[in-house]
Amino acid sequence: MGAQLTKTDIEKIQAEIDDRILVQRPKLIADLKEARSHGDLSENFEYYAAKREKNQNESRIRYLQNMLKNATLVDDKNEEGVVSLNNTVTFYIPEDDMEETVKIVTSIRGNSLKGKISNESPVGKALMGHRVGDTCQVVLANGGSYEIKIVALDQTTGDEEDAIRKY
Repeated sequence: MGAQLTKTDIEKIQAEIDDRILVQRPKLIADLKEARSHGDLSENFEYYAAKREKNQNESRIRYLQNMLKNATLVDDKNEEGVVSLNNTVTFYIPEDDMEETVKIVTSIRGNSLKGKISNESPVGKALMGHRVGDTCQVVLANGGSYEIKIVALDQTTGDEEDAIRKY
């Protein structure tokens, strides 16, 4: 099973593929031809740099196309008052006596440094489908667990530019 993607994720990935094929690929091929025309390839750093850049672009195109081919489409529609994708959730961790606020996103947009956690992460899984006031059990990979309590939910999604994570 591939990554879980929303319709928006798929559109962003397709836009990147289109840009890489229609805009970047012709430019990189032209750069490679230009560098090749400078003579002796054994000492031509420009040629090797242009070749590396072209290969990286082709690799990224293949990666994104594979991601789309193997993806599972998930619905990001919100039921009123229920935690789902693209919601911002504030929860209380009694064990640590602290609150944390995160936005739940698909795995390819997860970025814990920016407060965006995957719906497939332990906390994301625990929060999904619950309401404000619910206590959820977070199950860790090592078999341990802890409780969190949802204290606030913001279901406004906003049209922010979430970059598709590069692997």
